[in-house]
Amino acid sequence: MTRSRYVLGIETSCDETSASVVQSGSKILSNVIASQTDLHARYGGVVPEIASRKHLETLVPVVKEALAQAGATLPELDGVAVTCGPGLAGALLVGVCFAKALAYGAGLELVGVNHLEGHLYANFLEGPGPWPEFPLICLVVSGGHTDLILMEGHGSLTVLGRTRDDAAGEAFDKVARLLDLGYPGGPFVDVLAQKGDPEAVNLPRAYLEEGSYDTSFSGLKTAVAHAVLSGTAGKEDIAASFQRAVACVLIDKAMLAVRQTGARMLTLAGGVSANTEVRRLALERGRRSGIPVRIPPPVLCTDNAAMIACAGYYAFLRGIRSGSDLNAYPNLALGSIPGLPEESDVEAS
Repeated sequence: MTRSRYVLGIETSCDETSASVVQSGSKILSNVIASQTDLHARYGGVVPEIASRKHLETLVPVVKEALAQAGATLPELDGVAVTCGPGLAGALLVGVCFAKALAYGAGLELVGVNHLEGHLYANFLEGPGPWPEFPLICLVVSGGHTDLILMEGHGSLTVLGRTRDDAAGEAFDKVARLLDLGYPGGPFVDVLAQKGDPEAVNLPRAYLEEGSYDTSFSGLKTAVAHAVLSGTAGKEDIAASFQRAVACVLIDKAMLAVRQTGARMLTLAGGVSANTEVRRLALERGRRSGIPVRIPPPVLCTDNAAMIACAGYYAFLRGIRSGSDLNAYPNLALGSIPGLPEESDVEAS
């Protein structure tokens, strides 16, 4: 695969059905996202079986729309990249089975993409900010993951730290429930926090042992519960103080990693990187310390297929291909080659 090629990305790891056509690994020709948020809001979280059935209903129309918006036909594509893990087993199977059938029928190359690696590659799509330079540190913060990653080149990833309990996004959802806000919690907490004082409530910030890149948010969540029950502060101040506590720990750890590893820059990825306080603090700390910071636009922070197509493009350049035995790997670890973690396989037809 040469550098001027077209890749179709498919993303169905959770509750977004998305398809995208990306040219040359950076130019987004289309990025169609069908969200199931309203469908799952009544349950306060994603219901896996409902998510899988909705992907089945939505995926074909979404792919057709992505091709139409890109002005592309199947014969003009060079490859298909699909999320194969981690994620919800049933949801992943829908995307993987569809991608395998499409690639086989159209005679296209296929590659399975790690969802977390896809988030990393959101920074390699066209957008504002300094272009990524290796080595770099990427902070991936989402509902299920909070990972600090050293990226020394395409395919060269080292996890420096991760959450020891709740992921940052999970903590946002739980605090939103404590404050009787909507689902998903992150955007609701963010909006409410704009009306509050981030220094009003003294909340803990778990930096753990000296030099650790790991994070922990379970104690913070418990402290918020106590603040809500005590009634000594308003919801706006609690939301603002919680958001500031999360952002400070995340960005302090990320900046420490940049300094100690000699990385050239910091990048952010994942749904929580769309949070206004996290973005503000990262850019502010970057300016003060002279560290370049790149954050994808909010639409590329949440789950989308453009990032999967981008990751797939660079995988193709490295000679990586997937066969008809590509499967769904709900517990796929970052950097793993799809197919190795047999204990987490789910049979795909």
